[in-house]
This record gives sequence, C-alpha cells and structure tokens, in this order.
Amino acid sequence: MIKPYITTGIGSLPFHDPEAAAEFVLTHCDIPFWPQLPAISFRELMIPQYSEGFPGIMIDDEKHVIVADPDQSSLNRFYESTSSGEQFPLFREFARGFYSFVEHIQDKKFPLLKGQITGPLTFTLGLKTPDGRPVFFNEELREIGSILLRKKAEWQIKTLSLYAERVIIFIDEPILTAIGSSSYLGVEEDEVKRLLRDTVSSISSAGGISGIHCCGKADWSMVIGTGVDIINFDAYDYFDSLSIYGREIRDFISKGGELAWGIVPTTDAIRDISLNALEETIKSQVLLMSEKTGIDNLPQQVILTPSCGAGSRSPEEAEKVFSLLKSLSEDMTR
Repeated sequence: MIKPYITTGIGSLPFHDPEAAAEFVLTHCDIPFWPQLPAISFRELMIPQYSEGFPGIMIDDEKHVIVADPDQSSLNRFYESTSSGEQFPLFREFARGFYSFVEHIQDKKFPLLKGQITGPLTFTLGLKTPDGRPVFFNEELREIGSILLRKKAEWQIKTLSLYAERVIIFIDEPILTAIGSSSYLGVEEDEVKRLLRDTVSSISSAGGISGIHCCGKADWSMVIGTGVDIINFDAYDYFDSLSIYGREIRDFISKGGELAWGIVPTTDAIRDISLNALEETIKSQVLLMSEKTGIDNLPQQVILTPSCGAGSRSPEEAEKVFSLLKSLSEDMTR
C-alpha cells in the first residue's frame, strides 16, 4: 500500500532546462516523476513524444505538424521489431527530461518512481493520416499505436526499476472527457475499454503499477473496469464527476485500488488559491467520499497530485503548484 497523502505529479512542467526540471521534481515530490518539457520542443508534446517507432511517422518541427503515412515496408519493419522483442525507448530528442532525470538519480534507490505515457485513445485519436483522419479509425494503425505505447511503458518500467523498488506508469487520457460526444460517435465503449485494459495489463505484466489520469469528466465506472491500480482525477474542478460512483469506488478500493486526488489546480485558479482553502476543500471531499463509499479509512488510499500537468503555466505558477502540494501533504499527515 502507498503511504497516505504521498505526492507526485502528472508529467509536464514549463521549464526550458532539463537539468533544472529534474532537480525541481526531486525536491518537490515524494514520488519523483520524469518531467515532460513541451516548452523545449514540439516533439515533447503528448502526441509527438511517443510517436517515434510508429510506421511512416513524419514530423514537421517548424509547422508543428505530425502525420502517419505508413507503407507496407514500414509496417513490416514494425511487426518484425515487435516479434523479435526489440525495445521501444523514448529517444532523447523527444524526452530530454527523462534522460536528465535518470542522470540525476544514478546511484540512488527510491521506494517509488513514476513515468507516464499518452493513453492509446488520446494518441490514436490525436495522430492523423495525411487526409486528416485519426489513425484510430484504421483498425491496423489503431492496434499499432496501442502496441507502441505499451512497449514504451514497458521500457520505462525496465529503465526506472534500476532506481526504484516499484514503478508507477500513468496512462494520460484527457480524451476520455469527450468519448460519447458527437465528435467521437464512431468510438465504441467496448473498444475504449479494451485498449485501456490491454495497456493496464501490459504495465502489470512488466511489474509496474498502473494509473489512469483524466483531468475532466469521465465514465469512471468504465475506467475502474479496466483493472487499473490508481485513478487520478481532477478533484479541484470535477470532484462530483467521481463521487457519484460511490459503490464502484468502494469495490475498487476494497481490491487495493488507490485514488490520486488532483487537488491543486493547474488552471488560472492557481493564481489566487491558498493552502487553507485547499485544506478545507480536500477535508470536505474526503469526508463526503467516505460517506458515499462507506469506507472510514479512505485517507489511507489517497495520493495527492496537481489537477493536471503544469506545462502550460509559468515557471512561477508551477513552483506555487508544487509548493502547495508539498505543504498540503505535510499538513494532512500531521
């Protein structure tokens, strides 16, 4: 079991210096995570960052465009690579924060470290072919995207396990807020659940702890049904979207599940929010969730995080996000 009110982050930070970002994470979080740094390069955004290895991928750094246009030979190479057990790492030009992070933790051993991948839904609905169609709607390319992401999660677990007793991998799925809307009528719930379940299962098989992050409303009952270990939700703006699932949350926690409470806002609200206000909010939320689930020791299953990544904030605002997070954890465990 993870200690109550332990802290970690989602992924993105607004810094341009990978060294400074790694040091920031290591001084602010109980569970250090490798920092994604979209301010450095287009390649560190959610879709490009995990695209290396996808057949026929083309990136225009100047125009900030990424498309997938595979031919049969590139597809064959992908299948040969996966069948031979080839690893699919994050490359330095796509994840400078990862490599700086690893350099900073040499000769150290942590109880927990955290990595992250873009979720298979967000990735395949965001990556498009030259005609502008998401690769999700091509069954073969959708499955390739799913396999690629699983391979990158497995590589992170293998790499970070050199420095940690256990590794957490968050599956970042902001698109879950839009599933079921008119924009995604062709996205079937069974396929959504299968893709997530396959990713969760792969992380578990590699020895990792799986988490699903969505900073908005989602069908949390469906998410729980994937077998995920940690649910990370935006408690600051969307607490009610999870609290309505009292029975499902009770069953989830009774089987060892953990709730990662995204309580510190990464929206403009961070400019005015205070530690006292956050304390009052989370105490009332935990009390209400305890009532809805019938779990008296709910705080034992609570991890604290920001509501989402901090990559879109200023460095000063990101500092406030994580300083509040750290102080909140200290106050809640006194």
